Amino acid sequence: MTESRTARIFLRLGAGATLVFIYFPLVVIAIYAFNENISQTWPIESYTTKWFGIAWHNPDVRDALKLSVEAALGATAIALVLGTLAALAVARSRFFGRGTISFLVLLPIALPGIITGLALQATILNVLRPIGISFSIWTIIIGHATFCIVVVYNNAVARARRIGGPLQEASMDLGADTWQTFRYVTFPQLRTALVAAALLAFALSFDEVVVTIFTSGAQQTLPIWIYTNFGRPRELPIVNVVALFVIFVSIIPVWIAQRIAGGGLQTDEPRKGAIAAAIEVQV
Repeated sequence: MTESRTARIFLRLGAGATLVFIYFPLVVIAIYAFNENISQTWPIESYTTKWFGIAWHNPDVRDALKLSVEAALGATAIALVLGTLAALAVARSRFFGRGTISFLVLLPIALPGIITGLALQATILNVLRPIGISFSIWTIIIGHATFCIVVVYNNAVARARRIGGPLQEASMDLGADTWQTFRYVTFPQLRTALVAAALLAFALSFDEVVVTIFTSGAQQTLPIWIYTNFGRPRELPIVNVVALFVIFVSIIPVWIAQRIAGGGLQTDEPRKGAIAAAIEVQV
């Protein structure tokens, strides 16, 4: 069906209005990052890039950035392992309660962050602290991993269900054991989905605020630093610069993940490679 010229114009205007509605506030923050004055007035009278240098040489900002990256990498690593294992169990096996397990794995992303944060903080204070485990980077990582697992699980289970099981069965018939089948057959087919999931999990962890408040103790990730300092007028220009940086850090992995996931569905190369690998295992 071919839309009329009026319909095409209307749809394009609708798409443009949607993008403006979503991204206009982010554009405002980006513009204020170049504001020379400390006070945020509109229109901006003069522009400068001096706040970028000041933000970079701020030790608190650099420490917060380091903690954010370390926590995001740790949460992503845990989520990749646990999310992939859960996805393979649900997608490849039939057992009683499979639907319940899938529901429970997905539930943390639907729960309010403040509920998850309260539950984690109560566990840290009342269960872990008596045995010598208190607030640290590891509590942040564990807190972030609870919802990052959902992203990995969703991507992995969707790909595992789509690729089916004949290649795994062929690999086993050709003499490969379970580990060889996973290494040469299953993993190559899951690889792009897992890379995309890891990038999304990293971005999700890097941006997290609510759960981090309850699991970080006295430590500050970059979003927490923003939250703590945005009410201080003299720090506001640096806050805008850091916020702009966080926007770009969030956009890049999401864009790469979208490209990887989209490209991965358009090729048969992983399937061809898996067949060749299965034959190679036998040889």
